[in-house]
Amino acid sequence: MKVLYYDCFSGISGDMNLAVMVDLGVPRDYLIKELSGLHIDEEFRLTFETTQKMGITGIKADVELLVHHHHDESDSDHHHHHRNLHDIKHILESSPLSDRVRELSLKIFQRIAEAEAKVHGTTIDEVHFHEVGATDSIVDIVGAAVCFDYLKVDRIISSPVQVGGGFVECAHGTFPVPAPATTEILKGIPCRYGGVDSETTTPTGAAILAAMVDEFTENPEITVSKVGYGLGFKDFKIPNVLRAMLGESESVADQNYLREENLLIECNIDDMVAEDLEVLMSVLLEKGALDVTFTSIMMKKSRPAVQISVLTGKKEESQVIEALFEHSSTFGIRMMPVQKLMLPRETRKIETPLGPVRIKLGTGEKGAGRWKPEYEDIRALADKHSMSHRNVRSAIALSVEDLL
Repeated sequence: MKVLYYDCFSGISGDMNLAVMVDLGVPRDYLIKELSGLHIDEEFRLTFETTQKMGITGIKADVELLVHHHHDESDSDHHHHHRNLHDIKHILESSPLSDRVRELSLKIFQRIAEAEAKVHGTTIDEVHFHEVGATDSIVDIVGAAVCFDYLKVDRIISSPVQVGGGFVECAHGTFPVPAPATTEILKGIPCRYGGVDSETTTPTGAAILAAMVDEFTENPEITVSKVGYGLGFKDFKIPNVLRAMLGESESVADQNYLREENLLIECNIDDMVAEDLEVLMSVLLEKGALDVTFTSIMMKKSRPAVQISVLTGKKEESQVIEALFEHSSTFGIRMMPVQKLMLPRETRKIETPLGPVRIKLGTGEKGAGRWKPEYEDIRALADKHSMSHRNVRSAIALSVEDLL
C-alpha cells in the first residue's frame, strides 16, 4: 500500500504543501499546465525555487499575484476577489480538470466554507471567502488536488499539527493563533500549540489536512522510499519546513480498509429499570454516539447488572460523557481508545420490481463483499405491497444479484 505521511512539526500552509509535493516528485511543469486549465492565468504566476531553510535543502513555492506579491497566506494585504463557493464551483466545472481533481478540490473548499460560515454566523452559500476566494488560495487548493491525483497514494497519514502561537492579522482584526477559521477546521485533529510565536498553520493548510488525511498519528508504520521538504517564507527559531514522506505500508489493518479512531466508553449499572435504560440509549444516540449496546453481566455479590458500552468519535466525547452522567445512575466511567476497521462502502439506489431501494455495498479484498438494504425502505415497500419484510428482502436480493 502506497502511503503519504505529513510531518507537520512546523505546521502547514498551501504554498508549503505545493512545494513539498514537487520535491516528492510531482513535475512542476505538469502542475503549472494543469492549473492553467482554471483560466485565471492572468491573475498569478507560480514559480518554484530550490533553496535552503536553516541548512535544510528543499523547494519553495511562490504564487506571485500579478497585482500584489503573495508570500504567506496569513498576510492581510494581498489581493482578494472575494469569490464565493458558487464562483469557485463554476471555475472548476468550466475547466478541463479531471473529475477526481475537481472532487478533491471541492472537498477542501467545502471544509473552509463550513468553517467560515460557522465563524461568521451565516450559511455556506452566503460566505464570501477571504482566503479561499483569493487567487493564491485557489491555486494552493486546486494545486493540492492535482498533486494528490498525480501521486495516487492509497492512504494519507499526518503527525499532530503545530499551529504556533501569538497573534495574527486577519480580515476582521487581530486574533490569537490559530485564527478563528483555522481553529474551526482543526476540530477533532490533534494539535500542538506555542512552538513559535507566529502562525504556522493557515486555513488552507488546515483544510488540506482535514479533508484528505485518513489518520493522525506520531507512529506511522511505513517503509520510507522518498522524503520531500517544502520551505516557508517566514523564519522561526525552528526550521519553517513541511516534511513529507512517500513509502509503503504492509500493515494488514491498512489493506483496503477504512479506519477510524474512536473511543469506547463503558460503565456498569445495577440499579436502573429497563424503561430508563431505553431513554438513556436514545439520548446517547441523539448526542452523537456511533453505537450503544447493553450487555447482561454478573457483578460481585452475584448482583445482576447491565454493562453499557458506547462507541463515539472524539468530537462527541464530552456530550456523550455528560449524557451518561445525567441520564444514568453511574458514579464513574471507563474510557479506551479503539480503532475501527471498515470495508469501503457506498450507498446506491436501485430499482426493483417492488420499487426503488437504497442498499449499502461493502467492498472487500476480492470485490463486492456484502450488501444490506435500508430498513426504512424495506418497511415502506412491505406496507405498500402488503408483504412480509422477509419476502421484500428476497425480492430485493434478486435485483441486487442482477446488479452485481
